Amino acid sequence: CSSLAIGTTTGYRLFSLSSVEQLDQVHESNEIPDVYIVERLFSSSLVVVVSHAKPQQMNVYHFKKGTEICNYSYSSNILSIRLNRQRLIVCLEESIYIHNIKDMKLLKTILDTPPNATGLCALSINHANSYLAYPGSATSGEIALYDGNTLKTACTIPAHDGPLAALTFNSTGSKLASASEKGTVIRVFSIPGGQKLYEFRRGMKRYVNISSLVFSMDSQFLCASSNTETVHIFKLEHLTDSRPEEPPSWSGYMGKMFQAATNYLPAQVSGMMNQDRAFATVRLNISGQRNICALSTIQKLPRLLVTTSDGHLYIYNLDPQDGGECVLIKKHSLLGSGKMEENKENDLRPPLPQSYAATVARQSTVPSTSTMPGYSEDGGALRGEVIPEHEFATGPVCLDDENEFPPVSI
Repeated sequence: CSSLAIGTTTGYRLFSLSSVEQLDQVHESNEIPDVYIVERLFSSSLVVVVSHAKPQQMNVYHFKKGTEICNYSYSSNILSIRLNRQRLIVCLEESIYIHNIKDMKLLKTILDTPPNATGLCALSINHANSYLAYPGSATSGEIALYDGNTLKTACTIPAHDGPLAALTFNSTGSKLASASEKGTVIRVFSIPGGQKLYEFRRGMKRYVNISSLVFSMDSQFLCASSNTETVHIFKLEHLTDSRPEEPPSWSGYMGKMFQAATNYLPAQVSGMMNQDRAFATVRLNISGQRNICALSTIQKLPRLLVTTSDGHLYIYNLDPQDGGECVLIKKHSLLGSGKMEENKENDLRPPLPQSYAATVARQSTVPSTSTMPGYSEDGGALRGEVIPEHEFATGPVCLDDENEFPPVSI
């Protein structure tokens, strides 16, 4: 949640989300029109772009150098793309392609997946496990869980009665949240076991189309937005475990009675009793528009970010203790004049002691006379810089330095 990528009729734009008051445009490209997919690898220079002009072709760029790393074409239109440090996932309507991101080799093709018209899939951003989730059925809410590192099926999760509408992993890949097309119930499962951990009720008044589902980086909160004007934020906590020192009271006694009763009730009934309502909410000024949400820490405070398809970014304050209605503090236009802010990354590199990873990487780099990345069928590359990650070999994905990757949280 450190940057925002948007596709437009003229190309794509990348923004940095490090400040509330100022929205820094990091990059703008007008080389490819009608971009409908643009995915950036964290805060690195690697971007993957798909346009309506060539919907079956994926282009991988190093945007700072202005070079194309490679491109791939597929048998049908590309519906979604997901990335982490190890894998690049390309989702078509009835197949999924798994690439090794260090050399872009195709590792696995999952053929004959159930019809998936929206390209719904999720990839763990934690490259240590690289779990992939996608619909296991076109008629029910079954989730197929696949291990992108071992290239084996992990399990199948019977998550909902109706077809799936949203899937997302938490930052470590240990939890998976899902919602069906009804949009009334959101469930969270443990990964890779698939046990149900939480169940949240969005509301029963009307069916909604959930367009965005996202965890906070610390996995304490889960945010859901839809085609309605309300955004819901749920808190992932077991209420019975969070207040062990509470003095005895009538309500506490009754709560324990109900908790004990759930052990003897049918699963459907006990599930209803364990559902929690929203911890915090946002009332948007618009409804009916597709939007994407993120829970992020900006300037040391928790924020809710909402980006709408009409080209606006809304930033709200989130009270992590008391929740309630989130307060709008800033609205940015993403489709303004396109005045590009100076990218200050190069100015923010004082001669401080380098990390071990950076030292290793710099010792292994070759002279800058031949740093043009390239791609060949044998998976090799023209000599260039290496990704400063110990498990990466030299490949066509050539990034600049350790600042291009955020620290890996344990």
